[in-house]
Amino acid sequence: MRTRLLPLLIVLMAGVLLALGFPLAISLAASQQQAVVIDRIDDMARFSALAQFVTESDPGGDERQETLAEELGRYHDTYDINAGVFLRNDAAMARAPQDWDIPEEGEGRRAYQEALSARRSHDPPQVWPWDADARLVVASPVVRDGDVVAVVLTDSPTGQLRGRILQGWLLIAAGEAAAMLLAVGAAFRLTGWVLRPVRVLDTATHDIATGRLNSRVAPAGGPPELRRLAESFNEMADNVEAVLEQQRAFVADASHQLRNPLAALLLRIELLALELPEGNEEIASVRTEGKRLAQVLDDLLDLALAEHAAADLQLTDIGALAAERVASWRPVADDKGVRLVDATSPVTAWADPVALSSALDAVIDNALKFTPEGEEVTVRVASNGTTSTVVVTDCGPGLTEEELTRVGDRFWRSNRHQNVKGSGLGLSITRALLAAGGGSISYDRHEPRGLRVTVTLPRTAPTP
Repeated sequence: MRTRLLPLLIVLMAGVLLALGFPLAISLAASQQQAVVIDRIDDMARFSALAQFVTESDPGGDERQETLAEELGRYHDTYDINAGVFLRNDAAMARAPQDWDIPEEGEGRRAYQEALSARRSHDPPQVWPWDADARLVVASPVVRDGDVVAVVLTDSPTGQLRGRILQGWLLIAAGEAAAMLLAVGAAFRLTGWVLRPVRVLDTATHDIATGRLNSRVAPAGGPPELRRLAESFNEMADNVEAVLEQQRAFVADASHQLRNPLAALLLRIELLALELPEGNEEIASVRTEGKRLAQVLDDLLDLALAEHAAADLQLTDIGALAAERVASWRPVADDKGVRLVDATSPVTAWADPVALSSALDAVIDNALKFTPEGEEVTVRVASNGTTSTVVVTDCGPGLTEEELTRVGDRFWRSNRHQNVKGSGLGLSITRALLAAGGGSISYDRHEPRGLRVTVTLPRTAPTP
């Protein structure tokens, strides 16, 4: 969940920083250029003051015009800025360098026309760092007796301006990068704080789902809503465990209490059979149903004990244990004409040997029941990373896809196999025995026909 929540938070924070950074960068560029424009206007004020007293009738001999030309020349030599004072008819009163003139079009001409209207160039087009050939043109009117008689025009290179803008942008980028790192760290801590109770809750839920009903959510940090959810989960788990415990106790007590009356009833049936002719079909049917009911009660008691008993886990050679169970069932297989193949090998896993033996007995017994004469049942043992498996395959009729989803349910039996002896609880008992030790059982089709049952056991030591 963190892998989905953390990128979302990072994208949102990056969007916020970019939304703040772009206007800040544009504002910085505008302020830097405005500072240059103001500086040029201040410079042009001195030139404008000199130009006010230069007469148009005697432009060549006026001492002030020479002074103005000298000032413009020094200004150009010092700052490499083209500067000039131009009359309304575009004629130059003074300029530096001497070959510079008002452009015929473009920003220089626009600034000149704007100054002739008695307006200063306060807002020239913005210069950006990537505009290598950009020039900054600023114009200011020369006013005498309320009339604009000339225009002071400057044409400045923008290298230093673009450098300052770029330097400011780099500082903004560095600040945003630092802010982004801090935001990522804060988001990482925030998601950890929020999701810690969720992880604890997920672990407890998995434990309960695998049969460890005593698992609970320990108090942890996080938002108050998640803490309340953890408390509600613990209350729910307590109630579920109590209900299941009552159910197990009822099944065990009922099975135990019914066994004695059923045993007495079977005894009376046997006594009654002695008074009737031998081979009476009704008595034989009643005797068969009575024995089946006794088997169901025994299986119910075994199921209740399997779900209630704690597993005695230890490191076990499941290969040797499976080979032992195969040897025990071989006489039954031989009597039925079924080949029971031992394909085991030395493999270890953590399991309760007694519970695993009972589970393998149930699986092998089930395979032998449904395998016809002349076919074979194979028992294999293997290891795969963190788990070990015992796989039992048979060549019986197998199960359909729909039946595979129900196999192992209590009292469920395939409609095609109702005539086979059994209570429908054997595989349920097997699943309960394995779940108590952290194991599991699964079912699949065995090609070309038959059923493959896989018992999976952990190879790592159980956590206390």
